[in-house]
Amino acid sequence: MDNAALADQLEAFATLLELADANAYQPRAYRRAAEMIRSAPVPVERLVRNGRVRELRGIGPGIEGRLRELVETGRIAELEALERELSPGLIGLGRFLGLTTKRSMELAKALDVRTPEAFRDAVANGRLRDVPGVGPKTEARIVAALEQDAPRRPGLLLNRARALVSGIAEALGGEAAGDVRRWHDSPRHLAVVTSAPDAVERFAALPQIVAMVEERCGLTIEGVPVELHTAPPERFGTALLQATGSPEYVAALGPLPDAPSEAEVYRRLGRPWLPPELREAPFAGAPPPLLTEADIRGDLHTHTTWSDGRFSVEEMGRAARDRGYDYLAICDHTPAVGAVRGLTPDDVRRQGEEIAAANERLAPFRVLRGIECDILPDGRLDLPDDVLAELDWVQASVHGGQRMPRTEMTKRVEAALQHPAVSCLSHPKGRIIGRRPENALDLEHIYAVARAHDVALEVNGLSPRLDLSGTHVRAALTAGVKIVCSTDAHSIDGLAGMTYAVHTARRGGATAADVVNTRLLSPRP
Repeated sequence: MDNAALADQLEAFATLLELADANAYQPRAYRRAAEMIRSAPVPVERLVRNGRVRELRGIGPGIEGRLRELVETGRIAELEALERELSPGLIGLGRFLGLTTKRSMELAKALDVRTPEAFRDAVANGRLRDVPGVGPKTEARIVAALEQDAPRRPGLLLNRARALVSGIAEALGGEAAGDVRRWHDSPRHLAVVTSAPDAVERFAALPQIVAMVEERCGLTIEGVPVELHTAPPERFGTALLQATGSPEYVAALGPLPDAPSEAEVYRRLGRPWLPPELREAPFAGAPPPLLTEADIRGDLHTHTTWSDGRFSVEEMGRAARDRGYDYLAICDHTPAVGAVRGLTPDDVRRQGEEIAAANERLAPFRVLRGIECDILPDGRLDLPDDVLAELDWVQASVHGGQRMPRTEMTKRVEAALQHPAVSCLSHPKGRIIGRRPENALDLEHIYAVARAHDVALEVNGLSPRLDLSGTHVRAALTAGVKIVCSTDAHSIDGLAGMTYAVHTARRGGATAADVVNTRLLSPRP
């Protein structure tokens, strides 16, 4: 069993554990293990058979047991038991309809159905109105939802969506398409393109797909539809371009010629190839030389065990050095963040001693002394000026008070950006995708303030944030503001979030020249 297949089974198990209301730690642990296994450079099956799989970070005895069961039997018995108990196809359909897991199972029990097809039939035959607690309005809403186009239903965070679609594409010998290929920050249109002759049958049998809502549209356990596009090899490039979208961009290209690759489609159209990140709207001319991960020289927003991180200063530094970076800024929290430990002035200076010791061991790589300093409601910063002046990099951040009115929020941030120690504004709009909307900050005004005071704005690589968004990046660059691509990493694995920061910046048209951390930064004297 290859790494992707092992990871898919662990992902499925994690999702079912969530549905079964398991301890929150368990699904997270299995999902982290799946991500690690998917990207592991060695065959994990071999490590399992050799008794060495626990050498991989995050693999404890419980997960090792599941992996051994998978390698030896090709299945996880408890996964199959949960599938029988929970009817994941029904739960997936329920989430597609906006129902909770509990409500989905209540309705299924009342209707005496076990499959999505049986549920649909029951609704079509009017049986839903006989279920206690289901009134005409609820019935009408469910009927209407069943009639909606699948791609318009719930989305996923980008990292989860990419893992899901990439796993399906790999299993079918195809390529990921849709919103995921354009690195959309909240993907809803998930698609895979393949030339495999038996793709439809293989697609329906994948563990990621719990129900088919149409012949070429499968539903995941989260209730998210995934479209399958098939094309013969001579039309693969055409199909990939169409399935990648956006629909507005593709329509503006006019009739597409048949071609085996996207590059050939563009050549036959007489146009330069356009990176998928720029395909949100019709695009004329040649694309700019977009930023790449290879351009990044260091990460300027990371956390350690001094606040809510999981690794020490030196461990984070070594991991960043191993990624080929020249520097890393440690930016732990200050006390006003409230929810986690924050560094006092004494803590900041003691951490500085630890950073100096790490630099002696890691030279010429440099760990920069930084801070993620809360902006207080009145615009003051959460550390004294003399402490801030000692630091190499100061991230100013709003955490509490995200619902502040527009005028007050804008004055609060403006005052902070005028402080001479501030280097960058972290996650400016404060959103948590799917959980908290953007705050009311007037970015157009803040762009002018940031440019006047030489303050950069962050593109935060955490998948729930991706803040600034691609749209905001474009506006910031137009206003002459520099950006920083950073990860907000709280662990060594979190440093991989640079991929998401970079691709979000690319969606805004960013080049290496627009990004502060594509150049070498030195500690303050």
